[in-house]
Amino acid sequence: MNNGSGRARSPTSVGPGGDREVGLGWPRVAVCLAAYNGRAWLQEQLQSILQQEGVEVRIFVSVDRSVDGTEAWVSEYCRAEGRVLLLPTGERFGGAAPNFFRLLKEVDFSQFEYVSLADQDDIWYPDKLQRAISMLEESKADCYSSNVMAFWDDGTQRLVDKAQSQRQWDFLFEAAGPGCTYVVRRAVAEAVKELLLDKRDLVADIGLHDWFIYAFARTRGYRWMIDARPSMAYRQHALNQVGVNSGWRAYVSRARKIFGGWGISQARLIARAIGVDNAGFCRPWRRPGRLGMFWLALNAFRSRRKGADMVLFALACLSLCVLGDRSNDQ
Repeated sequence: MNNGSGRARSPTSVGPGGDREVGLGWPRVAVCLAAYNGRAWLQEQLQSILQQEGVEVRIFVSVDRSVDGTEAWVSEYCRAEGRVLLLPTGERFGGAAPNFFRLLKEVDFSQFEYVSLADQDDIWYPDKLQRAISMLEESKADCYSSNVMAFWDDGTQRLVDKAQSQRQWDFLFEAAGPGCTYVVRRAVAEAVKELLLDKRDLVADIGLHDWFIYAFARTRGYRWMIDARPSMAYRQHALNQVGVNSGWRAYVSRARKIFGGWGISQARLIARAIGVDNAGFCRPWRRPGRLGMFWLALNAFRSRRKGADMVLFALACLSLCVLGDRSNDQ
């Protein structure tokens, strides 16, 4: 693989005991992994990351205070595997977003060319990072995400397709796919870090880190590409904070958030955090109100990528218009 600078990448080499040695000139990737009660899945996930082809990886792990021994297990794992580093433990974050924000704020990215996010319970395909970097270089893009193949313990699998064409303002209302597929250039990660440090109080209420990062990147002029080919196996289980819309309980839970105004509240908060709340598109709905919801319903085609999501978005906005905008102006 070529990195765009004319240097060919070295082929994968195998060291003693079958371990792959770091290849001279391979792209260096900082992988930020947020964990919480993940002891059951971490070993398989970490192994899939460490076995990535054609890249040099370092994994930085932040553990939300757990009750299953995750901290002790990761600490022991780090003693045997020098490419995994555990950030100081004991803090309670209360969700994936603040945990990932902690990683982005505290990890030093200066020695890396790319930064990637990882959940604790997935399984990465061996070429996940290599393909992402290759596509970034070929397209001259700054940020990458991809589709995923969701899987359940009963053997069920389903493609999660997020690779529809990007819309003018979709980033204010959805992520670019699961955050665990994100790979960005170091400059993007450093810019996100700067904003997180500058607006600590405002971003503290943001509930979805992947949505925020996508919105930030798009408004700053960074080019984002969404790969239609899945890059990983996306594990689904009862403890997923955010997962696939599967089953009536999941749909009811999402519907309550959408029709109850949570998503609009988050969109307002993100718009303020990234500094676009005064843009012409945002002014009609930056404060709760029926007219603003009606205006958004008419602009659903600019706000979501997928046709079905546009319809649901328009219906949610019309519902808030008729019943009253119950979203909180956070």
